[in-house]
Amino acid sequence: MAFEKMIKKAFEESRNNCRFGDTLEEIGEIQDYIKNAEKIYIPNKNGIKVEVLNQVLNEYGLQNAQILHINTNTADTSRIPALAKAYMALDQSDADLIISRGRLGIPGSGSLLIFIDNKGRILTCATSPSHLIHGKTLEEAVYSEACEALEKIGFEKKG
Repeated sequence: MAFEKMIKKAFEESRNNCRFGDTLEEIGEIQDYIKNAEKIYIPNKNGIKVEVLNQVLNEYGLQNAQILHINTNTADTSRIPALAKAYMALDQSDADLIISRGRLGIPGSGSLLIFIDNKGRILTCATSPSHLIHGKTLEEAVYSEACEALEKIGFEKKG
């Protein structure tokens, strides 16, 4: 089943009160979308997150992402800064897939790493508490969040 057709079918099921949860076919469609994404961008001012995310993508047999140099500071004024960063990147690129990481909500709420498609729909995500709580480096936190996000939708490390 094609990605868009799968989404439409799930919406129809919900509207008709006959949706009973995710299916393996739906998860497979999300995996296929991520596997087939040709233009993957990460909005970021520096390359630290990009290096770590590309390491994770490689470990899961996925294509590397490119940095999208944009200033995302204004995203911190939104209710969900990580999602605002993703939408900023989507509006300023021709991406198939955006991977964005930032604050989850208000200051102190922790972090959100999110994968969105070329229409701004959330494919998967992962969260972590504030660095003051988990004590990980930025690199360690990004790495574990990216692995969690991919494993939530059935990806496994290669080799």
